[in-house]
Amino acid sequence: MKLGIFLTPIQKAVLLSLLVIAALQFYPSRALAQNSGSAPVFNKAVQGQQATQPEGTVLNVVNWIGNVISPLLAVGCVVMALISYTNGRGVMRWVITAIGLLMISGLTRLIESWINSGTGGV
Repeated sequence: MKLGIFLTPIQKAVLLSLLVIAALQFYPSRALAQNSGSAPVFNKAVQGQQATQPEGTVLNVVNWIGNVISPLLAVGCVVMALISYTNGRGVMRWVITAIGLLMISGLTRLIESWINSGTGGV
């Protein structure tokens, strides 16, 4: 006679999801504030600008897409390519999408470096 709890795959997925959500509740207490030296920076989009100014908002959106969203989606595409490969399906659409997302990230970084190096002499 075996003693134990037997769960269906759906019940296991729900339990795992609840555990992940519970674990993520403690993450903000470990997060560190943005720091530029000895004092944290709050409510600033760009140095010298405020988050309410249009150019600061546009820069935040471009930075968010290029530096956060695109790389995360590229990782998701690589994972989906691996899953598709293990299931015997085509993987090229996922690989091409991941490369495209990384190119978007790289281009935003390149344009950002051009802007930073170009404004040094102005």
